[in-house]
Amino acid sequence: MINSIIINDKSKISILQKEIFHIFINPYTKFTHLYIPYRFNYEIHLIPGAKNCLSELQFLSCNTSVNDNIITGLMGICNSIREIELSMLSNEKINSSYGIVKLIEAQKKLLSVHFLANYQRINESICEVFENSLIKHAKSIQYFETTKQPITKFLSYFINLKRLELNDNFVYMAWNNLEDISLPSLQILKARSVPIKVLASLIENTSGYLTEIKIDRIRHDVINNKRIIQSIYLNCPMLKYLKLLFINSNFLELENLLISCQYLKGLYIIFEDVWVSYVMIDWNHLFEILTKSSPTGLFKFKFYYNGVPKLESLKLFFDNWKSRNPMLLQTTQMCKNEYTDLIESYKSQGIIKKFNDNLYAFDDFEWIQKAF
Repeated sequence: MINSIIINDKSKISILQKEIFHIFINPYTKFTHLYIPYRFNYEIHLIPGAKNCLSELQFLSCNTSVNDNIITGLMGICNSIREIELSMLSNEKINSSYGIVKLIEAQKKLLSVHFLANYQRINESICEVFENSLIKHAKSIQYFETTKQPITKFLSYFINLKRLELNDNFVYMAWNNLEDISLPSLQILKARSVPIKVLASLIENTSGYLTEIKIDRIRHDVINNKRIIQSIYLNCPMLKYLKLLFINSNFLELENLLISCQYLKGLYIIFEDVWVSYVMIDWNHLFEILTKSSPTGLFKFKFYYNGVPKLESLKLFFDNWKSRNPMLLQTTQMCKNEYTDLIESYKSQGIIKKFNDNLYAFDDFEWIQKAF
């Protein structure tokens, strides 16, 4: 805003910036969250009152090329940061002193880390140094998110990690350093475009505490689909929410999952025809499995498909659901009159409690978790 307003006299920019910073950073203000934007060079730690103002900082967001003078200054003030969001651009220049790494190591109890790399070709040396710096906090870190495959097996030290989020961003990395590592405390696993064999290995090496699993944007064959389903129902007895691709020929494995995961509350099924348009979904078989084998607590469904189920199949599904808890249903392509009339009919009978025909109106499990 300053740059757009002051065009002719650039000397006034630094004066105005200084005045604005002094308004917010002073001995009478306390900040808990600090976002340092890209190419930010103002040494805010030198402002009178900065020590008192930033001493209770809990969250820091910055990039790996942040000015080392700023980071060094913050090190002398902040040691109570609990959450760090670190961004990295493609082939970004890294300060040789790795000040951000030293700042991470200086924290007393780091709980959450988000490492957001925008491209595949990034400086792997800083990635490795960054990963090694987190080992010091291995016992305290409970939440880790990354968009870059690990260079080392540092996650194997995270014995108390409860939440892991992996996003490949369609770069198609191998993620091999996640295989065969044990995460005994893991409760939530979210993955996008990550190889199925890696995710199956992760799940198989947990200790049965997983309650939420989201796996999407990764196409895989029948064999891998069977393996991931089996790894879930054999290792996740406490599972409550699941998002996963189910292939027609593995509907029997879906039944095994429903029988084994008795705490399941929400099920988000991605159907095979989303990836292969000519595949015909056996809706009658699926709905029969859901009505006969679903645990009593499961009545929240979200379906992502290409070919809309026939009215007769839906009617059979709803009729057989009469003795169960009223369902919450979110689908797509059911805005035609014949479908809305059918839905409204079963809503009036108390079989459907809530219906939504826009898969993107809510973020995955948000819709089913906030429905009550």
